[in-house]
Amino acid sequence: MKNTEIPYKIYLEENEMPECWYNVRADMKNKPAPLLNPGTHEPMKAEELAGVFCDELIQQELDNSTPYFRIPNDIRAFYKMYRPSPLVRAYCLEEKLGTPAHIYYKFEGNNTSGSHKLNSAIAQAYYAKKQGLKGVTTETGAGQWGTALSMACAYLGLDCKVYMVKVSYEQKPFRREVMRTYGASVVPSPSETTNIGRKILAEHPGTTGSLGCAISEAVEVATSTPGYRYVLGSVLNQVLLHQSVIGLETKAALDKYGIKADMIIGCAGGGSNLGGLVAPFMGQKLRGEADYDIVAVEPASCPSFTRGKYAYDFCDTGMVCPLAKMYTLGSDFIPAPNHAGGLRYHGMSPVLSQLYDDGLMRAVSVPQTEVFEAAELFARVEGILPAPESSHAIKVAIDEAMKCRESGEAKNIVFGLTGTGYFDLVAYQQFNDGTMSDYIPTDADIERSLSMLPKM
Repeated sequence: MKNTEIPYKIYLEENEMPECWYNVRADMKNKPAPLLNPGTHEPMKAEELAGVFCDELIQQELDNSTPYFRIPNDIRAFYKMYRPSPLVRAYCLEEKLGTPAHIYYKFEGNNTSGSHKLNSAIAQAYYAKKQGLKGVTTETGAGQWGTALSMACAYLGLDCKVYMVKVSYEQKPFRREVMRTYGASVVPSPSETTNIGRKILAEHPGTTGSLGCAISEAVEVATSTPGYRYVLGSVLNQVLLHQSVIGLETKAALDKYGIKADMIIGCAGGGSNLGGLVAPFMGQKLRGEADYDIVAVEPASCPSFTRGKYAYDFCDTGMVCPLAKMYTLGSDFIPAPNHAGGLRYHGMSPVLSQLYDDGLMRAVSVPQTEVFEAAELFARVEGILPAPESSHAIKVAIDEAMKCRESGEAKNIVFGLTGTGYFDLVAYQQFNDGTMSDYIPTDADIERSLSMLPKM
């Protein structure tokens, strides 16, 4: 097929939207290691998780064998407000770079919450409502997840309590106000409102917080408040399951025009976007049906894959959550206050960690200022102001397209544009003013944190 026959945007019809979520674990020969009880070091049972998560979500979390879960009709009806989302051919970026590569991006920012996070937020809120709960608690980094969950809870009439990483709470006041507009309560973390928050503040005076801190506070509140459960925006198996709609739609759109991706690139913090985007492609790779170069891009300030250790660790700083085997920098690791707040997590999805350890994908880390250079170039030629998190994928997509210019290869490069950056203008201001800096943790910083991993 000639380039001229491929439209600028590839849209799927409503009836082409996935009817099921895809569970990549079903095709993994090496399954992700189970969550462990932090006291006994035995695999967590459903009844042990029941006080933290919703019942049906626990079943999704623990199921390693069912390849497809039917999406409930009520969730599909909600999805139709903004799905299927477009797959866009970046013709203008290709021309600007002078590359023979074909660059495509799956744009997940065309909903009110502004990011892909709504795909799992509505699912988790739906199961909480179905269970008859009063409300849910959660954490949020840059605020995309908190915004999405606030929107989903408002739609379903659930109470929503959000613990927002303190540095993002201060840097991104407008996203905080969107959450409050949807009816959520928003608390900067670590806070004085929980036992764990007070403990973290005593041990780390003046800390800017981390996702690990905020998770601890949200879990404490959920487990101590009748009628509430905790929901998480990334990392967990259930979240990657819900986000598989991204990859399923991406593959369907490519197939519609006979396009075979060579490379699939996604930003990686906890793993929700990357895991969702690559799911069906990784499934093909696992089954031996096709091969792809799958690339995880993480911030150099929080390099879980590229500098972390594959080990069991706590999912939270307060050490109240189950142990997960993942690539981690240590639950005590508090990243520098960079602007990709959604990527400031010390660990990585156990599913993606296993796939990475098996050599089925690769990872790169990139410094913040280079990410914003790529973001501004993309904004100027493609007309979308990208979120800082998404811009990590943009940076590596541009790098790979430039390699194609040097080699003459016309690769098909696909990346995930997870959301928009219109609430991240403080970050863009600092970049434009020349006051943004790159902080990369030293080996000593990481070794100190890794030395505190739980003894197994």
